[in-house]
Amino acid sequence: MYIVVLATHMSCAALSITFFALRGVWMLQNREILQHPLVKVLPHIIDTILLLSALTLTVLIDRYPFIDHWLTAKFFAVVGYIILGTIALKQGRTRRIRAFALGGAMLAFGYIVSVAYFHDPRGIFLIAW
Repeated sequence: MYIVVLATHMSCAALSITFFALRGVWMLQNREILQHPLVKVLPHIIDTILLLSALTLTVLIDRYPFIDHWLTAKFFAVVGYIILGTIALKQGRTRRIRAFALGGAMLAFGYIVSVAYFHDPRGIFLIAW
């Protein structure tokens, strides 16, 4: 079961960031496709499955945020990613602010993946040490 849940989680993470980046490009180009119902609903479906698989994984591996440092770092990075993503796609007042938030969200996602890979809160920065 662990392998299935992990594969689901990783697949949803890849779909989520791919679709997020695509919506970010569309936002910067002022594309009307952003108003399509599927474009508005699909990210919520993907991210819900991503969250449920993450919660399932924490139980399966018996590791939890606020107990295990790497999961705590990942949790806070996900919160930052969500905030930056919201600014990038909805709340940013100017295109420039949205573009910076989009870049920040992409960097946050990279950090999240690196923390998950290394199981260390230093994530990608672990390589530099």
